[in-house]
Amino acid sequence: MPAIPSLGNLRGRAANRGNKVRSPIPVPPAAYVVDCAVYVDGERLAGDWTHSAAIEEVRRRREGFVWIGLHEPDESQIQGIADTFGLHELAVEDAVHAHQRPKLERYDDTLFMVFRTVRYVEHASPTTANEIVESGELMAFLGTDFIITVRHGNHSGLARLRQELESDPEQLAHGPASVLHAVADHVVDHFLDVTESIEDDIDEMETQVFAPRSPVTSEQIYLMKREVLELRRAVMPLAMPLRRLSEGYTRLVPDDVRSYFRNVHDHLTNVSERVAGFDELLTTLVDATLAKITLQLNSDMRKITAWAAIIAVPTALAGIYGMNFDYMPELNLRYGYPMTVAVILGICLLLYRIFRKNRWL
Repeated sequence: MPAIPSLGNLRGRAANRGNKVRSPIPVPPAAYVVDCAVYVDGERLAGDWTHSAAIEEVRRRREGFVWIGLHEPDESQIQGIADTFGLHELAVEDAVHAHQRPKLERYDDTLFMVFRTVRYVEHASPTTANEIVESGELMAFLGTDFIITVRHGNHSGLARLRQELESDPEQLAHGPASVLHAVADHVVDHFLDVTESIEDDIDEMETQVFAPRSPVTSEQIYLMKREVLELRRAVMPLAMPLRRLSEGYTRLVPDDVRSYFRNVHDHLTNVSERVAGFDELLTTLVDATLAKITLQLNSDMRKITAWAAIIAVPTALAGIYGMNFDYMPELNLRYGYPMTVAVILGICLLLYRIFRKNRWL
């Protein structure tokens, strides 16, 4: 005879059905895998590849490399790729959560490099803009036969860069290190573009600061300094990783690619010097703005003082005649009132001309 379930068992099953955890909806790879390609002798192999099939093809041929582009993957989405290519868990965590400063780290036979990308936000005037520089991040995992790029942010896409490289098979024939160089060069070129745009904004702000009755305030200049600081955080820390790559830090970067990193480092040095100059110039503009404000306050105080001295004359005479003493001979004069008014106007006019001559008014 089959056992009859107890009331407690029935309640437990009902509770389990009510608390059943729903499995998350799987995200298709197309949502975060931008592109996955196999390159042999600088030429892209035809077909659509998964990350596992691509690396198997490369290792079966014993030549070529895989380039995978990802856009803002989460931990579950990148885990399969990390297991297939043997990526270090700390580097994977940095690639997922982002918010890293530019750096270069080595994990066994894999390099992990972080770039901060910037984009210039168009605006009508630097004196009214709330945001001038928008930043993002770009990470790269470099191995002997693969490179994986992870992008965070809605700008600095690599689709056009990939097309340019595919049109130059000789460069891609150098291996995945050539892609890392192209990415670094792409990021630094964007630095140059943003730097030139900010330089134009600073020139415009400088012109307005020294113009008469300038509407520029110190708060607007501090806003510009904050945006320059955002650019500086992306540019300055990148110098050391590029120098290490150009000096033979790892065998993953061949000698014929190393010289290209020196060129990128030279461009970055140029950007760094210009950004440092921006900060000094903005500090000077802040000092000039505060000096103009102080000078304007002094001018206003002189005007107030001059008008107070002029008004003191009729005030003093009116105070004397308002005392209403019995023995005041001036009260009995027939022309006392017009004479008093004339004296007041004469003294006030004299003081006005004196202050005007001394440029107090």
